[in-house]
Amino acid sequence: MKTIKIAGVPEHFNLPWHLAIENGDFEKQNIDLQWTHVPEGTGKMCQMLRDGETDIAVILTEGIIKDIVAGNPSKIVQVYVESPLIWGIHVAAKSDYKTLADLENKKVAISRLGSGSQLMAYVNANNQNWATDDLQFEIINTIDGAVEALTNQTADYFMWERFMTKPLVDKGIFRRIADCPTPWPCFVIAVREEILKNDREIISKILAIINQTTEEFKDIPSIDKTLASNYDQKIEDIQDWLALTTWSQKQITNEMLNKVQNQLFQLKIIDKKGTFEGIVKTV
Repeated sequence: MKTIKIAGVPEHFNLPWHLAIENGDFEKQNIDLQWTHVPEGTGKMCQMLRDGETDIAVILTEGIIKDIVAGNPSKIVQVYVESPLIWGIHVAAKSDYKTLADLENKKVAISRLGSGSQLMAYVNANNQNWATDDLQFEIINTIDGAVEALTNQTADYFMWERFMTKPLVDKGIFRRIADCPTPWPCFVIAVREEILKNDREIISKILAIINQTTEEFKDIPSIDKTLASNYDQKIEDIQDWLALTTWSQKQITNEMLNKVQNQLFQLKIIDKKGTFEGIVKTV
């Protein structure tokens, strides 16, 4: 039995992995796939890949591209979710902020430096024609930290996946004032180069299993009820989310990689662009 460590956020996108693990699909191929929940998100997972704490990460596209360009010894082996991530822009429910324009020059809560919540704050600022050099950040680690920061006014707004944050909106803790979808597929699967070199066939088997699972995922009976129960969501919100979400079984294209890198470069998030071969590896 070969042990492979994998990390991802504790969100509804990753239920296919848990179903495949529980079903023994990896075990049948002599693979012990050990999942770690990472509520801190992309920045933390980039560090885990660098430190060898995980072999695989299911990770935000823009975040891992930025980190590979900065020297993370990993490669993107596949797109995992083709559809955009819809980032909700949230403020404290009792705050005076009513519109997106009210948030110019205000402090953003981010999970950590290099996280999707930071990178998308730049994308949003650019969309609004704000000066991106003026963005201020408060590091809050997790969504619980964001609740504390917005409630205590140590930060003014917080960007996070809209549906996972919806229960906080429903409870009157956050108020969502706008959405900001990613202009690219939201999640990719990244693997450490060492693992790709030594265990390429195993990675290929893992991808084949998860791809079969995601292809059939929406057809699982009562999957909306399972998701709603597992992730503390209203059934109608999950149904909306399922309708908007498309999993992928394909590699990222050179065209899409260039699109992401061009935007990151324009926003000064990266200071150079990597090559397709330097960032992507098909197994």
